[in-house]
Amino acid sequence: MIQINYLAFAIPLFLGFILLEYAWSRKRAKSVHQFAESIANLNVGIAERLTDLLTAGLFYWVFDCIYQHGAIFHVRGNFITWNLLFLLTDFIWYWYHRCGHQVNLLWGFHVVHHQSEDFNYTTSTRITLLQSIARGLFWSILPWIGFPPHMIFTFLLIHGTYPFFTHTTLVGKMGFLEWFMVTPSHHRVHHSSNDIYLDKNFGDILIIWDRLFGTFAEETEPPVYGLTKPLKSHSFLWQHFHFLLEMALAFISATNGKERWKIIFGKPDDLDPQLREEGETLFHIHQSKGELNLKLQNYILWTTGLTMLILFFTILLEQYFTIGQLVFLSFWVLINVISTGAMLEKKAWVFYLEYAKVYILMGLLAFSPISQAFIWILLAFLVCLTWYIRPIKEWYVHVVLSV
Repeated sequence: MIQINYLAFAIPLFLGFILLEYAWSRKRAKSVHQFAESIANLNVGIAERLTDLLTAGLFYWVFDCIYQHGAIFHVRGNFITWNLLFLLTDFIWYWYHRCGHQVNLLWGFHVVHHQSEDFNYTTSTRITLLQSIARGLFWSILPWIGFPPHMIFTFLLIHGTYPFFTHTTLVGKMGFLEWFMVTPSHHRVHHSSNDIYLDKNFGDILIIWDRLFGTFAEETEPPVYGLTKPLKSHSFLWQHFHFLLEMALAFISATNGKERWKIIFGKPDDLDPQLREEGETLFHIHQSKGELNLKLQNYILWTTGLTMLILFFTILLEQYFTIGQLVFLSFWVLINVISTGAMLEKKAWVFYLEYAKVYILMGLLAFSPISQAFIWILLAFLVCLTWYIRPIKEWYVHVVLSV
């Protein structure tokens, strides 16, 4: 019997809902998807699904170690304990999320989720590896109390699924559910940069914690999505690391330990906003102002689709790949999300990433059971690619990127 990883089906499931939302928005003549924003959002989500190959098993092992060797109690699953665990997971999530907005280091992990100036189902995919690790650290208190890992992971799946459906502008207010559940209206407030909405509605499933701790705000004016200072970049790497770089620049220029402590554990509002410009100058971050032609959009779309397809089968059949094959597949997926982000800004250097993808595929084939004659053919192909790199680059930049 074939052994498969059923978590892979999250990819077609969520992609299906994204396409349904897009179709529904078109039917209602509401423009809620920008091409570049949607691709940038999906790039972050693809990377998060890829890192789940490592983090899911690792955190289960960590939770199990805490439970086996340090648990205060050993909780058994029944109606009361399952409901108690639901309340505890949501309560811990509230404080993890609130700290993620009010502590610089944690905001550096979480900021990626709030960069999009769209608010739709693609926005919900913007979860990073660092954010997952921070969340896991908060949740590690649960096995210490005595909840077994299988119970905890059940709610991890629920908390990973429910918020997906709160990231939409197509659903209005939901009547009595607004009093105790996190609804799309509540979460639109949370993702807004309007002054009256800042640092509000941190709940994940239940809104009761925000009502109890004074962080609740009702949607009363049209939300403006994104950061208070928009990033204006679709670069995968810049989106992930710009705030951590801003912290590093501030840390270097700090003159004493108190300032450095405040840079790491202080509030994001206290960081000098000019640090963003310093980082952009240092790393030559300039978003292209040119429009993406239809040919490039289609190329990016097909590349993103192929990436998700390969990621789906990599996760689905992970047990049948060797370590070497998994490494090459992971690098291929990671380079793809970096390259499509660079394509959105028409960066000429993306050509070298495209070339690297071909070399990685050749390396993947080298780890497969192929004949020696075929290996020589592959080597000859790679030599030709290297020899003719200059004319191929000129064609790529002119025809594909239209630069």
